[in-house]
Amino acid sequence: MTTVRLPLFPLNSVLFPGLVLPLNVFEERYRAMMRELLKTAEDEPRRFAVVAIRDGREVAPTAPGLPDQTALPEKGPAAGFGPDPVQAFHRVGCIADAATIREREDGSFEVLATGTTRVRLLSVDASGPFLVAELEELAEDAGEGAGALSEGVLRAFRSYQKRLAGARERSLASAAELPDEPSVVSYLVAAAAVLDTPSKQRLLQAPDTATRLAEELKLLRAETAVIRHLPSLPAVDLTRAPTSPN
Repeated sequence: MTTVRLPLFPLNSVLFPGLVLPLNVFEERYRAMMRELLKTAEDEPRRFAVVAIRDGREVAPTAPGLPDQTALPEKGPAAGFGPDPVQAFHRVGCIADAATIREREDGSFEVLATGTTRVRLLSVDASGPFLVAELEELAEDAGEGAGALSEGVLRAFRSYQKRLAGARERSLASAAELPDEPSVVSYLVAAAAVLDTPSKQRLLQAPDTATRLAEELKLLRAETAVIRHLPSLPAVDLTRAPTSPN
């Protein structure tokens, strides 16, 4: 088992390998994390782990006694995550490599990172200025029939895209722009589909690529059937996730 210790950045969303993650970093605990990452040489990966926060939890509420606005704000690296932070997070996340970390004049940071490798969260250390996680790297196994499933998912995904875009062909990605490697397809579709966080989390933690693709095929067919009966839906941006505040 390969384990690694990395700074931990919890989000209300799921990061997948290969996907771009823009971040607007303004909380002090995450500013401290970025200052630490900037100490890494530019030719070395500036890695941190991203995990999704479990339903019903929020990142650093402004006060522990809401709606009592006179209560003092929670402070520290684990603020908002309870006495045992590991329980606040989903156990499978993704390593992110920060290609760009730019500090603004007010001390906040603009960060552009990319998901690289799935990891399992083993423990969380809240003794420093930011959370640090002990993580187990997860291999990506193909599983049985991943190639055929990938072809089916791509067909279903294009139908889903067409419905989302209102059948405007010029707004759709061409076949040449879509990947054909099954694991890449599985992560692209998982990120691009309009699904809630628990559904995306289940896709991230699928035991192998074939299982993920099979689940996506069911989800895409179901979502496409639903969209058929709706008057209109906005197209989604398939190349960038929305900026995630903290």
